[in-house]
Amino acid sequence: MKHGLWSCMLAVALGMGASAGAPAQVPPQAAEVQAYAGLHRAAWLGDLPELKSLIASGANLDARDARGRTPLHVAAHARQREAVTLLAKAGANLDALEDDRYDAVTIASVADDVPTLALLLSLGASARQVTSRYDGTALIAAAHLGHDEVVRQLIAAGAPLDHVNNLHWTAAIEAVVLGDGGPRHQRTLAALVGAGANLQLADRQGNTPLQLAKARGYTAMASLLEAQRPR
Repeated sequence: MKHGLWSCMLAVALGMGASAGAPAQVPPQAAEVQAYAGLHRAAWLGDLPELKSLIASGANLDARDARGRTPLHVAAHARQREAVTLLAKAGANLDALEDDRYDAVTIASVADDVPTLALLLSLGASARQVTSRYDGTALIAAAHLGHDEVVRQLIAAGAPLDHVNNLHWTAAIEAVVLGDGGPRHQRTLAALVGAGANLQLADRQGNTPLQLAKARGYTAMASLLEAQRPR
């Protein structure tokens, strides 16, 4: 692999690390990438000839790095979709959880990476897993961030609409309490409403999504939720 490409990918790692901040989901950092070898290195770089060679030689498809990431997790973080396909077709575990309990579907969902998510789902990855230290789902994570197209994809793939995480929040609640009330979070909430999410499920204080939207002054969301109230 040419040094220029390797340096470029290291720069991407630095940028991803800087933008990741404090969230639980941590992409490979520059030092980790520098230390990668074997399938992890090939997956990060999207080095398909090396991946094929390593797979043919019997390399462990589900080997773990220091944070429990498999090569498939690494490929998802790096948006190396051809590498994802190769690993999946060779038998890599599509639903493996890394040390912070994220799977590849949640990684792509949090990154707002619609093409990688679509690929993972087409290959058979589950949208139904309980993931993260919050006992949530990819759908809850995407709703929190207002990733509306991701939310629609996950709903179509059978993601549980009414899963309650250990904060006692559903996807609909997170779209309100952790959103900004703007267009993408409005579309996210509309997708959940249209799919039949239970809007009567409340947080630990007994507040429904409608009450939370009103309290935050999110008038468009409140109007949408008002229209769903039983008459």
